[in-house]
Amino acid sequence: MPYKRLQAAKEKSVGSKQTVKALKKNLAKVVYVADNADKHVAEPIIAICEEKQVPYIRVDSMKNLGKVCGIKVECAAAAIIRED
Repeated sequence: MPYKRLQAAKEKSVGSKQTVKALKKNLAKVVYVADNADKHVAEPIIAICEEKQVPYIRVDSMKNLGKVCGIKVECAAAAIIRED
């Protein structure tokens, strides 16, 4: 399951806006993007990942991504900021 690393992370950004901020500040180590997120939300995040050479992982759903991040709503993207 691709979520184990995200679940274990000490610090993460949750949501598309927070993930974009983390990417722009060069804080994101790995980004998770939900496959069912709207294209106008997901594509800019993927473009920044490619530009900054940050690996990204496509995950199955916004619902599961939100659950793994500990929120009760769906989440289009999340990033690992700190792992230890």
